[in-house]
Amino acid sequence: MSTGLNTATSEHLTSPAAGPVPESRFVEADGVDYHYHDLGSGPDTIFLHGGGPGCTAWSDFGPVAPYFERDRRCLLVDILQYGKSEKCRISGPMWDFHAAKTVALMDELGVEQADFVCNSWGGTIALNTAALHPERVRSLVITGSMPVFYGPLAPLPERGHRGRTARDAYYGGEGPTKEKMRALITRLEWYDAERLPEETLDMRYAQSLDPEERELAAMSDSPRGDWQDLTEQLGRVQAPTLFMWGREDAFLTPDYPMMLARMVPRGNLHVMDHVSHHLQEERPGAYHAVVDGFLAAAAHR
Repeated sequence: MSTGLNTATSEHLTSPAAGPVPESRFVEADGVDYHYHDLGSGPDTIFLHGGGPGCTAWSDFGPVAPYFERDRRCLLVDILQYGKSEKCRISGPMWDFHAAKTVALMDELGVEQADFVCNSWGGTIALNTAALHPERVRSLVITGSMPVFYGPLAPLPERGHRGRTARDAYYGGEGPTKEKMRALITRLEWYDAERLPEETLDMRYAQSLDPEERELAAMSDSPRGDWQDLTEQLGRVQAPTLFMWGREDAFLTPDYPMMLARMVPRGNLHVMDHVSHHLQEERPGAYHAVVDGFLAAAAHR
């Protein structure tokens, strides 16, 4: 385990916005349509974003993408049911569905094996993909994900359901507003509300108004699939795995990823100061420095 030094003051006082959205690309994989961005060249690296209202690959990884694309092929993917990817309905085990579709996407993009850099919801997808298809995953970076709901350090019920409660509150009542989005991000995803760029807020809010996303949020018949606990699967993950965690994460304290790092055979943990749930947006330079070092070391193991 490593812990982040108190270096937040050495970074910009305002976090960088994602910048202009790069060229959109679409591909059909196993009967569903994915939207993604393809940047840079080098080792194939797939970025999977979180599951908050209005999240997309670019909203979650746009600020840090310029660091990675210098020497990597960066595939920033909108997860199914988010962004411009298909808003398909999922039946059966949800993480198994996403893992199968992720492998189909890799096949269509000609990616035999990839590093995965993921936030929250996307990290759980990547962990299950690595467990079920170990030959396709070279290494994993998992930030703020919750794949396990059993054991002494697993989420308390009120924390485990905090994301769903926030989603219901955001879309409920008078419906989405920009100020409700600001409150959601600064309460659950960012440590320092003053560092949230207006461009990021605008991007997330605009995407949250997508009619199909609003329809999914309003449905009560589990359109996202049946929830899975991945306790058993984590022991099968053979790829070197780095759990990146914010010391002030609003969902879970660093005790939880320490448990995850011990459940994964080649697990590691880095805790970063002055960040909450979206490390890669709040402190992209520091995030890249840690992740890049890990990926370089993992490639030579």
